[in-house]
Amino acid sequence: MNTSKEYAISLDKLDILKHFKDEFYVPRDKIYLDGNSLGLLSKRSEKAVIEILNAWKQYAIDGWTEGNYPWFYLSEEIGKLFASLVGAKPEELIATGSTTTNLHQLLASFYHPNGRKTKILADELNFPSDIYAIKSQLKLKGYAPDEHLVQVSSKDGNTLQTDDIIQAMTEDIAIAILPGVLYRSGQILDIEKITKAAHERGIIVGFDLCHSIGSIPHKLGKWEVDFAFWCTYKHLNGGPGSVAGIYVNEKHLGREPGLAGWFSSAKDKQFDLEHDLTPAHHAGAFQIGTPHLLSLAPLIGSLEIFQEATIESIRTKSLQLTDYLMALIEKELHGYSFEIASPVDHASRGGHVYLTHPSAASICKALKNNGIIPDFRAPNGIRLAPVALYNTFEDVWQSVQILKEIMEDKQYKQYENKRGVIA
Repeated sequence: MNTSKEYAISLDKLDILKHFKDEFYVPRDKIYLDGNSLGLLSKRSEKAVIEILNAWKQYAIDGWTEGNYPWFYLSEEIGKLFASLVGAKPEELIATGSTTTNLHQLLASFYHPNGRKTKILADELNFPSDIYAIKSQLKLKGYAPDEHLVQVSSKDGNTLQTDDIIQAMTEDIAIAILPGVLYRSGQILDIEKITKAAHERGIIVGFDLCHSIGSIPHKLGKWEVDFAFWCTYKHLNGGPGSVAGIYVNEKHLGREPGLAGWFSSAKDKQFDLEHDLTPAHHAGAFQIGTPHLLSLAPLIGSLEIFQEATIESIRTKSLQLTDYLMALIEKELHGYSFEIASPVDHASRGGHVYLTHPSAASICKALKNNGIIPDFRAPNGIRLAPVALYNTFEDVWQSVQILKEIMEDKQYKQYENKRGVIA
């Protein structure tokens, strides 16, 4: 691949998504490569927050049913905007809660140990919060996590093998919880194949899409995934603490949620204030409490951008950006002990590149001091995420040149090789 700056500039000129960069507040004099951890604020999201605030100012209590975005129905309306991103029907989607509370809800709703099927299948590379939730749910059911949590091992410490996952689907597994994309290496799991194998063995399967939604296309309905959950502050640019999302396959709709609350109710019954729940007939049944309006609002603007840009175009540019990034790393950083730990093939690689290096933490500090914003992940990883909506090919070229200077001049040795409070 041509790795020159001129080539990068030529790719930027041809980029059909380049105008979206103007939609975002990009930090001045910095190259932001951490959108897989926290996406940037868009002007549309800012406008949406102000509109919800103005609705509160103008309508007070009547904001629940008045204005451009009536609050009573907003979670469902935003849920519909996830449809093209995850390949699902609007009624299978809801914007609610946070990643971990939603996982608790889904486990409470779908984990029903019976007979020999008492165990939960996960993996050893998943984000710790998911494992905390799984262990909590096992304890609540009276099961010891050491015995009833099965975690698929990684052969290389960075990726998982589909065959290993399927082999772990023994007859005592009741439910499987797996990531769509691994948060460190960026590996895409074969959701379709894993789901098919799980169902053949009578196992419910759910996926954490935190690192895949907004980065790669999904076909959850076609693949017949039982459920999925995700945050919205990474690739979806919903802002810190923005409301998360849930998908529940239509075959499971109409059931009572494991953790019921007044927003689990059917809308036409909610204010009857009956003590017997009539659950919503759609994914809204898996809500618990009152929607967090000011944390929902940014999604109005951010998801509108995704409807215009399309996830297919985003994915195409994302692959081009990461291809270019990896080619530059191979050429410019050869001999500096970096290893690319992300999969090379497109079908297996998500939206970021994962570099390993013994001095990763200090290198990240040096990058930040030079205006490049990366992401450190213990024990020795650097995540670089050129985001299709606001990063350019020239950004990628410039970032690698600065990283090369840091290594040549040994600038990273000025910093302690230890993560900060926030990695």
